[in-house]
Amino acid sequence: MLKITAVYGSPRRNGNTSRLLARAVEGARSAGAQVSEFRLRDLKMSPCLEIYGCKKEGRCVIADDFHKVAEAILESDGLMLSSPIFFYAVSAHTKIFMDRCQSLWVKKYWIEKAPPGKSEFRRKGMFISVGATKGRKLFDGAVLSVRYLMDVFDMELSATLLYRGLDLEDDLDRQPEPLAEAFAAGAAFAESLRGS
Repeated sequence: MLKITAVYGSPRRNGNTSRLLARAVEGARSAGAQVSEFRLRDLKMSPCLEIYGCKKEGRCVIADDFHKVAEAILESDGLMLSSPIFFYAVSAHTKIFMDRCQSLWVKKYWIEKAPPGKSEFRRKGMFISVGATKGRKLFDGAVLSVRYLMDVFDMELSATLLYRGLDLEDDLDRQPEPLAEAFAAGAAFAESLRGS
């Protein structure tokens, strides 16, 4: 069965990115995907301590919930990740998870000596984000970081849903079009994984 991992990076359980990702998950399930969901705010996850215990085997030596999320992603065909924008970057919860994936970078590029920039992506990722402002470069930094995160999972960032001008929890109630778009995008994402 087609497997997707969905990672919620918002500090708000019912915030805009959480609601959008939940709709994308519904869409993926409607297309026959099995989706495992993780809410980073509910997990115990230390920031990267840069102790390089991962240099030996490419596995982070900090014992916490990071491992169950990373292992689920490694066993999946695709990853759906959501985060609001804070100061033109991802949320703190998302950034902690991303930084902990340094262990996977060490495994791929130091231990297994994969040539940089020559990845053959076997799987795909989707990123969903919203920001309160309408700045032209609002998502640039976050999307670049997510692209590199997905690289360590041998995933291509193949789909993004990026919405400006959403901030308060009920903003999507006043402009529900993104929720319909997220459902359709989730279904399309699952179908694209079936063909890869």
